[in-house]
Amino acid sequence: MSDRQPWQPEMPEQPRPIVVIGCGGIVRDSHLPAYKLAGFEVAGITDIDPARAAALAADFQLRAVDSVSALSKLAEAPVYDVAVPANTIPQVLGQIPDGSAVLIQKPLGEDLAQAKAIVALCKRKGLTAAVNFQLRWAPYVLAARHLIDAGEIGQLHDMEVRVTVYMPWHLWTFLEKAPRVEIVYHSVHYVDLIRSFLGEPSRVHALTVKHPDTLKLHSTRTTIALDYGQTVRANITTNHGHKFGLDEQESYVKWEGTRGAIKATLGLLMNYPKGEPDALRACALDEAGNPSGWRDVPFEGSWYPHAFVGSMASLMRYVEGSSDRLPTRVDDALRTMAVVEACYADSARGGTEVPA
Repeated sequence: MSDRQPWQPEMPEQPRPIVVIGCGGIVRDSHLPAYKLAGFEVAGITDIDPARAAALAADFQLRAVDSVSALSKLAEAPVYDVAVPANTIPQVLGQIPDGSAVLIQKPLGEDLAQAKAIVALCKRKGLTAAVNFQLRWAPYVLAARHLIDAGEIGQLHDMEVRVTVYMPWHLWTFLEKAPRVEIVYHSVHYVDLIRSFLGEPSRVHALTVKHPDTLKLHSTRTTIALDYGQTVRANITTNHGHKFGLDEQESYVKWEGTRGAIKATLGLLMNYPKGEPDALRACALDEAGNPSGWRDVPFEGSWYPHAFVGSMASLMRYVEGSSDRLPTRVDDALRTMAVVEACYADSARGGTEVPA
């Protein structure tokens, strides 16, 4: 009988070696620490900047090589972990051997057209490909899903994501040239998470805008409402320019059902990159319909790096045959990108004018 806890992902029976393409901050801070926690073997790494790859290899006692073709010779049937800017994904995938297993860092391209082209390329090359929408495997999300699947809060009818933080966008200089920023590089996580709980929305209402302090970026503040009909509400509100200290910062996902509610505090995003403590709390209604009070729900770990174990483990389990589900397969990620595209289209339309 498994002793896996509700906040832990299912692990592969025979983990494959991993080879990493791209040696940026997300790999240093999340991918490699996660794989070390999980005991996954990293056979080698490569980057367009050899010096950056060499430095990362030295810090993690790994082997760095100068090309994808050289990387492919380091292990038999590895999983390719692709962590490169979204607009370079097709070029990198083209260098990976046909029939390989690939985990692609989100987003799946910078727009829906790029996402469709990437999915088509994966199919032509026979790649078993998934997108690293790792928030689905954050420990507090797994614990919340366990409670919801067990019927602890009744029928889920409301999801809310609220982020009011100060994000140091200067850490990602490439975003100054990106045609889109907040939704496609950040809120895409929340769109994907809501889809994983509620399914496909019929339409969206969205507005994404700039901040006066970061005018070089396309947008850093967003409001999204996902339409699931008359009895289900799903909202995402993000403001990454709250520079007024921690007292009023917020970062949470909340689920409400007919018999209870759950709230996860995403501490990582507050006081970023140092972060603040995470939390997970739940409240149930008694037989008379009265709230029984909020209680702490146990879990261990955080979004970074622990959730990155789950996304890689999911792909490994699928390719080894111990699971017949690949939740973030590129076809599913394409639906997340379709919602993102709809958000940008709705924002560009400008809404409905208020009558004079």
